[in-house]
Amino acid sequence: MSGIAFQYGDKTIQEFVLLYGNGQLNLEPGFQRHSVWSVRDRQKLIQSILQNYPIPSIFLYERNHNGALVYDVIDGKQRLESLFMFVGAPGYGKRKFALRMRLPEEDGLDDWSWSHLKKKGHEHMVMAYKIQTAEVSGELSDIIDLFVRINSTGKALTSAEKRHAKYYTSAFLKTAGRLADRYEEYFLGSRILSKAQISRMKHVELVSELMASFANRGLINKKAALDRLIGGEELPPSRLQRTRDDVVRILNRLAKMFPEIKATRFANTADFYSLAMFIWEMERNKAILTERRRNRLAADLLKSLSDGVDVVRGQQKRAKGARPDQRLFADYLLTVQGDTDSLATRQRREAILEKLLGGLFEKKDERRTFTAEQRRLIWNSEDKKRCKGCGTPLTWENFTLDHVKPYSKGGPTKISNAALLCRACNSKKGSRGLLRSAPTRGAAHRLYAP
Repeated sequence: MSGIAFQYGDKTIQEFVLLYGNGQLNLEPGFQRHSVWSVRDRQKLIQSILQNYPIPSIFLYERNHNGALVYDVIDGKQRLESLFMFVGAPGYGKRKFALRMRLPEEDGLDDWSWSHLKKKGHEHMVMAYKIQTAEVSGELSDIIDLFVRINSTGKALTSAEKRHAKYYTSAFLKTAGRLADRYEEYFLGSRILSKAQISRMKHVELVSELMASFANRGLINKKAALDRLIGGEELPPSRLQRTRDDVVRILNRLAKMFPEIKATRFANTADFYSLAMFIWEMERNKAILTERRRNRLAADLLKSLSDGVDVVRGQQKRAKGARPDQRLFADYLLTVQGDTDSLATRQRREAILEKLLGGLFEKKDERRTFTAEQRRLIWNSEDKKRCKGCGTPLTWENFTLDHVKPYSKGGPTKISNAALLCRACNSKKGSRGLLRSAPTRGAAHRLYAP
C-alpha cells in the first residue's frame, strides 16, 4: 500500500452530526458493508463515550463533489450510525435507542435516552466528545485494500463482504471489473501490470480510469476519477455501454498497433493511459492509423521516444543537461516526474504524442453514409443488379451500398469506393479487407476477404 497517505486530526460528535446534516458525510461509499452491529453493540459505544473512554479512529476519504467538501467513511460507519441513531439525526429518528447505566455525575442507575440526557443538562458529554480521525488519500485499490484490512478484526468481513468491497454494487465498477478480467492476459503479456499489481486490482483501477475519462469525453485528473468511483457515481445504462465499447475498441486497437509495447516505456500505466487517451482522441476526431507502413513507423517512433527519454534521464543522473536535439525527450521526461497524474501534466504528455504521431493519422470522410444522389447514380450505372458478394439479384427496395475500403479504415464515402451488396453480405463484411477485383468494371466493384 505504498500509495496510502494519512493526515490525523479529530472531530467532535457535533461536527460529525453537522456534516451529516449538510450532506457532507457519506456513510455508504460503494465498498462499505451493510449494518452489522446489534443494539447491544451500539449501547456499549454510547456507554464508552459517556464514560469518556477513547474509541477507535474514524477513517475518512476527502473529496470534492460539485464544489462541496465531502467525506466518505472508509472505516467507522457502524460507530457513526450508532451516534446518529442515539441523537436522532435526520433519517435515524425511528431507530433511536436508550441504555441503562450510571453516569459519573449522577447517583444510581438510570435509563438514558438522548432526550433524557438533554433534560438533565448532559448533552455536552456526547456532542463535545472528540473522535480521532485519519484522512486517507491514495489509489482506489489501496483504499479498498485498507478497508478490507481494517475490517479483518472485530466483526470481520465475510468472504461475500470482501468480494463486495472489491467489486461492489456499482454498475460502473462491475463493468470495469469484467473488462479488466477480460484484458488481464494482455496487461500481463505486455508488462503493463504485474501479477502482484493485478492481485491488488490495479487492472480494475486502470480500466476504471479509462472508462471515467471516456465518459468525461477527455482527459481527467486521476484524483477526480477516484472521487467519482469511491463516491459511487453512476452512468446511465446507454452511456455506460458506449463507454464500455470505447474501452474495448481502444484496447484492441493498442494491442494491434503496438504489439511490442512491452519494449517501451508505454508499458508503464501512466504512459499507457496517455497513449490510450491519445488514440481515443484521434479517433473521436475521425483520424485513424490503420495503414501498415504508417503503423510500423508509429511503433518505431514510440520506441525512439522511449529510448530518448531514458538517455536524457541517464544524463540528468550524471548532472548533464539535455542537448538541443533532445528537447522533445526532455519535455516528455518532465511529464513523468513528480505529479504524473494531474490534468495539466497529462495534457502536456498528450500534446507531445500529438506532435510526434499526429501526422501519421489519416482523416476519415466527414460523411459516413452515402447520399440519396449517390445511391441513385450507383444503382443506375449497374447493368447487372446483383450482390458483389454472393451474386443474389437485388431490387431498389433491398440493395445496400458498401464501402469497398471500410469506412473504419479510412475508406471515403465516394462512388469510386462503393459496391452493391445485399444486407446479409454487408452485415458479414464488417471492417474486413479486400480480396480481389471483381470481373465487373471499376474500382468500386471488389470482393471482400473473409
